[in-house]
Amino acid sequence: MSDEPSGSDSGAGVSRELAVAGGTLEFDCIVVGAGIAGLAAARALINAGKRVAVLEARPRTGGRLHSIRAEGCDLPIELGAEFIHGKPPELLDLVSEAGKSCFELDGRALRTENGRLQDGDFGEAFSVLRGLPEEPDQSFKHWMQGQHYPSATAAAATSYVEGFNAADAAIIGIRGLVVQQRAEDAIDGNRVFRVEQGYSSLAEYLAQQFTAAGGTLYLSSPVRRIEWSRGSVRVESGTRGQLPRKSHAPRCIVTLPLGVLQRGDVLFDPVPRRSLDAAAQLAMGSAVRIVMVFRERFWNADYANLRFLFLEGAMPSVWWTSAPNASPTLTGWVGGPRAHDPAIATSGGLLRKGIDGLARAFRVAPEAIVKRLLTWHTHNWQTDTYSQGAYSYVPKGAFDAMRSLAEPVEDTLFFAGEHTDFTGHWGTVHGALHSGLRAAGQVKS
Repeated sequence: MSDEPSGSDSGAGVSRELAVAGGTLEFDCIVVGAGIAGLAAARALINAGKRVAVLEARPRTGGRLHSIRAEGCDLPIELGAEFIHGKPPELLDLVSEAGKSCFELDGRALRTENGRLQDGDFGEAFSVLRGLPEEPDQSFKHWMQGQHYPSATAAAATSYVEGFNAADAAIIGIRGLVVQQRAEDAIDGNRVFRVEQGYSSLAEYLAQQFTAAGGTLYLSSPVRRIEWSRGSVRVESGTRGQLPRKSHAPRCIVTLPLGVLQRGDVLFDPVPRRSLDAAAQLAMGSAVRIVMVFRERFWNADYANLRFLFLEGAMPSVWWTSAPNASPTLTGWVGGPRAHDPAIATSGGLLRKGIDGLARAFRVAPEAIVKRLLTWHTHNWQTDTYSQGAYSYVPKGAFDAMRSLAEPVEDTLFFAGEHTDFTGHWGTVHGALHSGLRAAGQVKS
């Protein structure tokens, strides 16, 4: 089941565009992508008096923020990014400015051991990560092979690294993990929050602010070609089979997800070699999630205030609730190489595996889980044309690639998005937000 809406080409806002010869629209800056990075950049520029257009491939704003409403659930369901990790000031400021609210997640963590649920979390994995050296950079798997942890501890640490980072332990570098942990510690990253109105509400707010200030937002307008020279960018966008929309500006901010950049769906002419070579060094993580909405929180009778559920040998092996919020949902998560398991390649396969795992954990028949299930939702970001993966991570030896990707190209092309954050917050919404504001500042300077 995919909850990606469909839509048609549209423009929004009081336009400041100027028509020029040949039907090309003229702006001061074109922003490619209406995710949180693109919208943050666009609003900053429109507020600085620039004429700005945002071109978005999807029929909605938000990118990998994707909140939906579901029957039997007052809290929006998140099919994309879900959590605010820690207390990043710029993101919390946006939540407050938008008039939204967030709540902190808390509760009991359980894990199965020998088929029985008992209290437990990833504490042993955290102890391993605290012992990582920053140098010499090497893959986490290679580093673990040189240590002498008990097999159970090594397995838990590897599972955590792959699940949390949506990464392959044989590829992700320990330098990036150390810097990431340091960045999380600086903002109380062990605390986790959710936006009560849904993460997408922040993107909707930014889009409304942007268009109200005179910005032009084109949805269902995938960019096909970016032709540029110093001080001049021509962008062709629009669905196939239609006449392309042609836009021109002296500068362009590109917020395409890393997976889309790497696949080369958008043609750059000429190729910004330094930037795309840097993008090629990074990795796009894989993750699959399923959100099950139940008729009631049936687990409360025996496991009140359940927050996390770690299921040994199950698929998904990680589940969470919205505690202390009363939403009757369980979210299953598979990150890293396991996300490509053929058994969960289809939404139906993922559903069956999820039901079987929960039935074993709660020691009931699968039919009992099905009977209590009201609805379920999933979205496969690996097969999503406009994301090609979940979020980025840093392979061994690639730490400097993000900084290179964030550097302007001849004061004409600027790259933003969570994969361009080099402060340790890649893979997060606040990393994307910060990158958009950084790119806007580079354009204005």
